[in-house]
Amino acid sequence: MTALSPLLETFFTERLISQRRASPHTVASYRDAWCLLLEYAQVHLDIQPAALRLEDLDAPFIGAFLDHLERVRKNSVRTRNARLAAVRSFFRFASLRVPEHGGLIARVLAIPDKRRERAIVCFLDEHEVTALLAAPDRTTPFGRRDHALLALALQTGLRVSELTGLCCGDLVLTTGAHVRCLGKGRKSRSTPLTAQTVGLMAEWSKERVGEPTEPLFPSRSGARLSTDAVALIVTKHTATASVTCPSLGAKQVSPHVLRHTSAMRLLQAGVDCTVIALWLGHESIAATQAYLHADLSMKERALDRTAQPGTELGRYTPPDRLLAFLSAM
Repeated sequence: MTALSPLLETFFTERLISQRRASPHTVASYRDAWCLLLEYAQVHLDIQPAALRLEDLDAPFIGAFLDHLERVRKNSVRTRNARLAAVRSFFRFASLRVPEHGGLIARVLAIPDKRRERAIVCFLDEHEVTALLAAPDRTTPFGRRDHALLALALQTGLRVSELTGLCCGDLVLTTGAHVRCLGKGRKSRSTPLTAQTVGLMAEWSKERVGEPTEPLFPSRSGARLSTDAVALIVTKHTATASVTCPSLGAKQVSPHVLRHTSAMRLLQAGVDCTVIALWLGHESIAATQAYLHADLSMKERALDRTAQPGTELGRYTPPDRLLAFLSAM
């Protein structure tokens, strides 16, 4: 019998935090997945989480938990697969610590991801972008903050966590203007700024007057904005903009949609996918291919350049009288 509690604690403290130096977002995601699994085990096995054994979490039980996430909690397939990734990571760690349970561990690791439909990327057109940027009330300090945040997000395509993590010192507005950020996987990257964005951010920096280590876009209390706060800002100004631009009301606009919009603007300008992948901080160019499927206008232009196949129009021939009689029955 192998107690689960010490093994799970070692996984989080040693493997994730000390050895892998996982980001706080990864640790939080794995923590939430395991909290859900332990709560599910407490209800269905009638065992307190601290008293669980590794043997209690066999493949059929993990499979039932994943089904519970979809059926009862109404989680998406993407979320279900993310929870499974957290479980798999622990069991790979356990395979080295308790190899005597190799059979049980192998069966859990063999649980496959569930295939899901890939929705077409949602993005804003130029008219919608203009309406969204005009929505914040720039006569107020927080309206000017929101306007600067939206403009920077739309031009750079930064992730919401990258936006909230920006400090005043990350903004370089001299020759070769750019913004620095710490992206996914602890990778630093610099994104160039257009002249229009430089002018806007220069005005905001003068008003912000923050120390280099202070947040570039602070909350009302002066702390960093949370990712939820940025989502609320986007939702609020989208609702305002939809009054003058009704097409916005039909879209679910989130901070990630602003990132998609930045990528699509680059793609429509003829920028190569490999450059867009570097711009967005994608691990692989495969993640950038989704934008190729989203732009119908690019497909239409490709169709216009394609010669239509030469076909001859056929002449209609009526069917045989007897066959026509039988088909009509």
